[in-house]
Amino acid sequence: MIFVTGATGNIGRALLDELRTHRDRHRDRHREGRRTDTVKALTRDPARAALPDGVVPVAGDLAEPESWKSALHGARSLFLPSLLGPDDRIVEAALEAGVEHIVLVSSITVQSHPHLGPAQENLAVERLVKASGADWTVLRPTQFASNSLMWAESIRAHEPVHAPYADIPLPTVHPADIAAVARVALTEPGHRGRTYALTGPEPVTARQQVGAIAAALGRDVPFVEVDRRDAYERMAAVFGADAADAVLDVTGGDPNDELLAVRDTVTRITGAPGRTFRQWAAENAALFR
Repeated sequence: MIFVTGATGNIGRALLDELRTHRDRHRDRHREGRRTDTVKALTRDPARAALPDGVVPVAGDLAEPESWKSALHGARSLFLPSLLGPDDRIVEAALEAGVEHIVLVSSITVQSHPHLGPAQENLAVERLVKASGADWTVLRPTQFASNSLMWAESIRAHEPVHAPYADIPLPTVHPADIAAVARVALTEPGHRGRTYALTGPEPVTARQQVGAIAAALGRDVPFVEVDRRDAYERMAAVFGADAADAVLDVTGGDPNDELLAVRDTVTRITGAPGRTFRQWAAENAALFR
């Protein structure tokens, strides 16, 4: 059995679709006696989660492992996005249930900006998982294409998008590509004990992202570049001071080779080309209308 936490998030929902597709492709093998894994998905509200057919919903709050840890029994593998709950208690519950393999979603900042607080927190979870005794696979994605949803309210209101570092190109990754790599790690051999840095197939600037969203909507979307001070004030009100500074550093304020590098990991692991930001924008245009 595979147990998926964060099941309704940007990665988790795509992972469930990946696992369903994998199951369907191997249905003939199942009829010949080769079984496919049962998939359980943790969600606060199974009735509203709209999980794919065949996925077993588990009602519970990731922040309260005691509310769902009994459902872990029988699981072979656990998919775990870092820092969404008490990771030490989650890993402890997984070990008690007999989980053999943990696929952890961490962050590229562990290697690009290890001095930042969020990077240190992710590194601590990586070390926790690696020291647990279970097999592990660590995924370190760069910034998500879905982070652009922070502009959705402004775009829906036909207001300008305000963003700093308008022309710093970053290899933004489609969440479905993170999910595709996670699916391979969960279902195929050869990925235990590996750490994978994940990026999109090309660098894209904030200005280009807004242009791609505008093209998907079929209308102009005004863009206004702001300085770091203005951006900080907006972000600190939402994320807090330290997190705002960290976000600004890794979205263009402190670029370095590790942050800017385009990697072919998605293609090497999945055999499919990485999805571009333009593709993400086209798939999610309705969220900006």
